[in-house]
Amino acid sequence: MLGRIVLAAVTLAAAMIWPSGPSGELRNGLAATPPMGWNSWNQVGCAGLNEQVVRDAADTLVRTGMRDAGYRYVVVDDCWQALTRAADGSLRPNPDRFPHGMAALADYVHSRGLLFGIYATPGSGTCAMYNSGYPATGIGSLGHERQDAETFASWGVDYLKYDWCYADTHDGLDEQTAFARMRDELQRLPRPILYAISEYGARKPWEWARPVANMWRTTNDLSADWASVSSTIEQQAAVTTGSPGGWNDPDMLQIGNGTLSETEARAHFSIWAILNAPLFTGTSPTAADLGTLLNREVIAVDQDFAGTQGKQLAVDASTDVWGKPLSGGGYAVVLLNRGDSPATVSADVPGRWTVRDLWQHTETGTSDGTLQAEVPAHGAVLLRLTPR
Repeated sequence: MLGRIVLAAVTLAAAMIWPSGPSGELRNGLAATPPMGWNSWNQVGCAGLNEQVVRDAADTLVRTGMRDAGYRYVVVDDCWQALTRAADGSLRPNPDRFPHGMAALADYVHSRGLLFGIYATPGSGTCAMYNSGYPATGIGSLGHERQDAETFASWGVDYLKYDWCYADTHDGLDEQTAFARMRDELQRLPRPILYAISEYGARKPWEWARPVANMWRTTNDLSADWASVSSTIEQQAAVTTGSPGGWNDPDMLQIGNGTLSETEARAHFSIWAILNAPLFTGTSPTAADLGTLLNREVIAVDQDFAGTQGKQLAVDASTDVWGKPLSGGGYAVVLLNRGDSPATVSADVPGRWTVRDLWQHTETGTSDGTLQAEVPAHGAVLLRLTPR
């Protein structure tokens, strides 16, 4: 079945105007553009995490050219911790997994021209303790916020992922209060640390998190299959815009994982780019994965903020049109086919444009008001419109 979406000419232009974000945002000078990097969780989870995995990931970012394309953060997710805190209450690394310690690992990451990130939680436990059987006790930051922040700074941490992990159920905490508490401790430090919070979109953090963090999750965990990617994309239609210093995070990329095909991976990457989403990979990339992850033209769309992140401009049962303005007066438009059969996706847009396909790296011609493409099942066409 073919799908067709037609936008009235005024719709695209009107959708590019968005109210400015709330005042009082966290001002640590970080995340002027959506952060990019690698996170351990999607690649090795809890059981496979160790310091050699992290070193290898850093080396891969350099060797493949990903670092130079913007993937700069190397983030160690859950299960890096020793099973208990030290006698003085401080966190320490698991000696079997990280025998040389976290400061040495951070030094190695920094020596590769990269930035180092780590994982913590506001409650008493971590997600891996509750969900993956990690046999630790009391390694959450509850009651240790200042101590943990100072420990992270002493190790050379540049990025903190702070994951909710049932802190309301187990510890009776409130999200906004708990996340702000660690924000305050990080703000005290002489070392700037990018602050990423995750409560899975349950309390609509896009409405309140700008004063608190540099990025915030907008959804539950993304799985490495098209059903999860497609569902997550549709959820973003209700999310108000992020902007420099504070970005919406629809979760880490699943490119290279699970059952996602190359077509699906490119659709996934296209929408994350139109959303100005943080781009964190979690895979040992194949050549095909790198063909997606290293598309500089798509990355440029992700890193270009000109007043609003991408917005869903039209939708029907199986196809979408998403668009956003670009610096210099142009637009990026995604024609998305969520369905199981090829579809013709169209959008009527005002103006006269030169049109470039960012996956084909070719000028496809000009438009005097209509965009149209045959889009494969579970696929997307990402177009850059330049005024002519």
